[in-house]
Amino acid sequence: MLSFRKLAISSAVVLLAACGGGGSSSSDSGSSTSSSSSSSSSSSGGEFSLENARKVLNTNADIAFATYSDSVDTAKALQTAIATFKAEPTQANLDAAKIAWLVSREPYGQTEVYRFRLSPIDSTDYQNEDGPEGDINAWPLGEALIDYTVSGSDFGADQTEVSSSYPSIGYPQENIINSDVAIDDALFAAVADVGDERGVISGYHAIEFMLWGQDLNTDGSADTEDDREMSTGGNILNSGGHRPLSDFTTDANAARRMQFMEVVAAKLVADLEAVRDGWAVGSSYRTAFTTVNTETQAVNRMAEILFGMGTLSTAELAGERMQIAFSSGSQEDEHSCFSDNTHRDIWLDAEGVSNSYYGVYAGYDSDLDGTDDVTTRAVNGYGIDDYLNASGNSALDDKVSTALSVTATNYEAIDASARAGTPFDNLIMDEARTSDNPVAKTILSLTEQTLRFAEIAVAIGYDGSVVDDGATDCDTTQPDQTCD
Repeated sequence: MLSFRKLAISSAVVLLAACGGGGSSSSDSGSSTSSSSSSSSSSSGGEFSLENARKVLNTNADIAFATYSDSVDTAKALQTAIATFKAEPTQANLDAAKIAWLVSREPYGQTEVYRFRLSPIDSTDYQNEDGPEGDINAWPLGEALIDYTVSGSDFGADQTEVSSSYPSIGYPQENIINSDVAIDDALFAAVADVGDERGVISGYHAIEFMLWGQDLNTDGSADTEDDREMSTGGNILNSGGHRPLSDFTTDANAARRMQFMEVVAAKLVADLEAVRDGWAVGSSYRTAFTTVNTETQAVNRMAEILFGMGTLSTAELAGERMQIAFSSGSQEDEHSCFSDNTHRDIWLDAEGVSNSYYGVYAGYDSDLDGTDDVTTRAVNGYGIDDYLNASGNSALDDKVSTALSVTATNYEAIDASARAGTPFDNLIMDEARTSDNPVAKTILSLTEQTLRFAEIAVAIGYDGSVVDDGATDCDTTQPDQTCD
């Protein structure tokens, strides 16, 4: 459910080349990026308000702490569901674990706007990119390294296989599940050190793969390019992969699959707790981020927010997560390819951007009906929109609100399609790839809204970019164009 503060938002318009590397942050709370702002007024002519900038920063931190806290709670609920399934491996408990996974994605998706700015998800010290994001949500997954896979037209060697050798795993004859390698934190560290881009074995998507398995045809074939399953009546559990219950009961490796999920879930909870704690009141990161004593400091901190919003909107979401899949037509390139939950990934990432702009967090959807109903940690604070209006930039606020509204209309259409029975992987098939496709429209509107974020940067007196130009090779103004 949209968490816009404004009840009426009109409609319409995204991209700016960026400075790259998420380098808009620094451990120095004084100046993290270069800015032309040093006087008491912004380049738009409006008076810069240090007090109002502090409100924006503190609200942004409040939302981060709330969303990561909800992410921890739902990850713990997923952990409990997995333990229940292990104790009593029935179809009902497998389905319950799947639902717990889907619910856990609802708050987490709204946190992704905090990436690309050296916040605790990407950095442990506000300087180096050494944070746990890769262990939490990285993809594509190295599913062939974890468990068995089926090869076919949409799941060839270039898609599912990994190229490097891994410690103690006789890949490709062996994988983690069918070998005797110890399933523990040391295994995850050893595989991560190899650095293969398809060697991801932890986080949300590792659990997703174990619960659903590959998204194959009903006959078990991986030849899905021309014939993909629809979901039955939009039923969330009748779409995506169909891993049989026997994989967890009578199969020779059933116990190892349970163990793998347990260890991954425990690591996921621990990683999320570490990120949450980085946003707690009094933590070193939050203190550094929210403590600003000069206009230059405040402008640079607000620019970090815009950099996260712009890079997520254009490079990560529109480019890496949508255009690569849309232009290739490959379901292996969709973000939640095992569960067919990609429509929610898109919605939630985009909603997180809106949350940062409006200074609100409405909570999350616990029953998967599309409406946020867990509002315990809801935040209704001071957003960038409030800052713009207070500084005499209401016309720019109108433009940004219009752009965000157009994006919302487009991603809601993707969500509605999935709920009606046509998931994302069907929307990217050859016959569906037209200019009227809501995936193409969302890519374009995400790109357009980032242009508005660039205008905000100018308005507050910041002369840098709001997009990491090294974050994608996609030209998101051309959705059907293959990304180099």
